Amino acid sequence: MGCCESVEVDGSQYATPNGGAPQESAVKAPEKALRKVDCSDEPREIICGGLRLRYAFLSQKGYYPDDPHKPNQDAYSITERFGSKESNDAFFAVYDGHGRDGDLCAQFARDKMCGHLAKHIKKAKDRELKSNKAEIEQRMERHANPSSIDPLAYIELPRQAFQQACSKAHVDCNMAMHQDQSLDDSLSGTTAIGVYVHGRRNRITICNVGDSRAVLGKTSSLAKGTRGALKAYPLSRDQTPYRRDERVRIRATGARILSLDQLEGLEPILDESQNQDDLELGEELDEGGDPPRVWSPNGDYPGTAFTRSLGDAMAEELGVFAEPEMLTREIKPDDRILVIASDGIYEFLTNQSVIDICAKFTDPLEACRAVVAESYELWLQYELRTDDITIIVVFLDEIMEANLMEREYITSRRDDLMSARKASLTMMSPQELEESEHMEAGADSDDEFQLGQDAFRPVRNRMTKEKAQEIKKLKESVESDFADELAEEVDIEKLFTEKTVSEKARIADAIKTSVMFRNITEDQREMIFGVMEPISVKAGTWVIKQGSFGDRFYIIDDGRFEVRIVGEGDRDDGSGGSLIHVYEGSVAKHSHPCFGELALMYSAPRSASIIARTDGHLWGLHRSAFRQVLAQSQGTRKELMNTLAGIPMFSELEEEEIVALAVSFDEIAFGRGENIIEQGHFGDTMYVITSGSCELVRLVKGTARNSPIKAGDYFGHEVMIDHQKYLATVVSLQTTTGWKISRSKLNKAVDIEKLKKAPRKKG
Repeated sequence: MGCCESVEVDGSQYATPNGGAPQESAVKAPEKALRKVDCSDEPREIICGGLRLRYAFLSQKGYYPDDPHKPNQDAYSITERFGSKESNDAFFAVYDGHGRDGDLCAQFARDKMCGHLAKHIKKAKDRELKSNKAEIEQRMERHANPSSIDPLAYIELPRQAFQQACSKAHVDCNMAMHQDQSLDDSLSGTTAIGVYVHGRRNRITICNVGDSRAVLGKTSSLAKGTRGALKAYPLSRDQTPYRRDERVRIRATGARILSLDQLEGLEPILDESQNQDDLELGEELDEGGDPPRVWSPNGDYPGTAFTRSLGDAMAEELGVFAEPEMLTREIKPDDRILVIASDGIYEFLTNQSVIDICAKFTDPLEACRAVVAESYELWLQYELRTDDITIIVVFLDEIMEANLMEREYITSRRDDLMSARKASLTMMSPQELEESEHMEAGADSDDEFQLGQDAFRPVRNRMTKEKAQEIKKLKESVESDFADELAEEVDIEKLFTEKTVSEKARIADAIKTSVMFRNITEDQREMIFGVMEPISVKAGTWVIKQGSFGDRFYIIDDGRFEVRIVGEGDRDDGSGGSLIHVYEGSVAKHSHPCFGELALMYSAPRSASIIARTDGHLWGLHRSAFRQVLAQSQGTRKELMNTLAGIPMFSELEEEEIVALAVSFDEIAFGRGENIIEQGHFGDTMYVITSGSCELVRLVKGTARNSPIKAGDYFGHEVMIDHQKYLATVVSLQTTTGWKISRSKLNKAVDIEKLKKAPRKKG
């Protein structure tokens, strides 16, 4: 959401004098906000003290069928040599606007934040200068031309002082936005995620307001020296009503926290007193696009899905303020990739998925393109629109250790720094403290802790109600014989072709981040490689047509392909509609975007047309082949489908939904005497037994009632819809195997509303 412009001054792109606003910012450029894509011409490299940074950025305007001329409401700024030409520091930031004037709010923050930050950093350094005046004067006297040196260049602020300067800068920028007459921020505003690079200390400070994110990719212990296997570490926490601490703070103002369905009376309002923890979150939790929001006690406004922002004057009295949460940490040799992005990236992608995609590339610009392409495809699958998407990818290389630069600057005494460290640790949970102590043994005063999964709003893996209704409408408009044709089985033996090692590697790379392939076995993976169909296309070929039923998932091996959509009520003039995205696959660049993933699950009409812009090569996977691979890999998978079809809770599901449900189950095995579930305990998993035996024990008024469980039986279903406690205890009597599914996976696989309508078997 927001306008995106690079920061340019005197023709020198990305740099601003004294950390101030770019000279061109005084002149608004709405045409730039209407660009479909704004990105780096090429990757850029800078040296910040002991760090070499290679970075690129990309911002893509969202697709809004009801408002095709809506400007991009994302903005970004990249400032090299922050504060002065001699500076070793840099500042990267992304702003995500919202509301009617969201683009103007994001532009305002982009243009003004650096100036406010530079002002407060200077004030803090002036105070440090007074405390260290004698030592700084001695250092200046040693210089050949002392008058040419800014004494503040010798000062590095301690963590606490720098974070205070950042906090004041955000608050001042917010106040200035309220006072600016060129925009209306009463019900508009912007989030802000900024990363300040302290070059001479090899450290970064992250400032976060809202729900955009900064994520770090660290080399795993098994892949030292490579970018191939990185683990994602969050550097910011989403500030949303999903977090209990934020809910408590917001409710203290008298505000209400409700989803839209709760506001309209379609869903029950839960008793907060019974929910003392964060809502059930996590990177794998399904969420259908109806998050909790902040509402006034006196009316149905402002409806923000975040708890902090710049602007949003009417929401400010409800606790939606601009004070940032901050983290300062040292950059270490294992830190390889830094990603700063708006929430449009993370709507359907986990932190780890984003880092996995970036890790495929040595070029940060190609990494940006790949992440945006994957995110955009998921938006088109699950929504009627796409969000604005902005990302900055920075590849990190340490070229000098921080302790070798300590003589270049003056900072507060170490005991002051350690006291600040102690203060930061008091805010951590015991688990975070243990992680911090483990990771920072022997380190200096930097913050360092891993944020739990409750720090984030959930990643969405299910389409919205509006999208589901659109698909249903399209299904009804298509002749039944066409749908029957698509339901035919394919002969996977005829489809099977041997692939080269290189081809397998490219296919594996492409499906690495897809949810559909996350739990497949090695045997299944080899079978999928074999049944992938090689498809050569000529420029101008329509690979898929909007509204037609889809039966294949595609990987672009090479070539460029346009994504076009005909808006509701519009007629196709033969072009396929408005151009909203371009996929580019390249063997040389290791870029292989995918599309059509939903076709592996449902006979759903395509939501867009894909047209080859150049000659190209694709890999296609037929839905029937995919299902047969999953079913053939385990003889019991088909038995599972039969069992599921006979469970009352699933009686309303169609055959294809039963298949999708069966695919979502995971294998389990228990030894003799294990308690699989326990009566009276909350749970989120149901089980189906395929071999072995168990005993179900239920206490009723102090009396135990026992019954056997054998192959083909199921239990635990009572907790899948209503979040109930288990009604019985189940103990394995011998080695037992079977299947399990969690509530979150169930929600991803089928429409939960259908399950609520079905008759239920009591436990």
